[in-house]
Amino acid sequence: MSQPNLYSWIKTPCGRAKYAELEARKGLLSRIRLIWFVFFAIIKDWNLSNPDQIEDSKS
Repeated sequence: MSQPNLYSWIKTPCGRAKYAELEARKGLLSRIRLIWFVFFAIIKDWNLSNPDQIEDSKS
């Protein structure tokens, strides 16, 4: 299973787990909660480094 594109913006493991949990829920209020969560998670994780990128680049 490939990672969603939002994982480049939501960088913490707990944030990614919460995103997956909210994404699985159905209903209008669940979608609104998901959008609300994504908005604030992106703001919170803005300055964090992305854990998926390789750190040993020597170019």
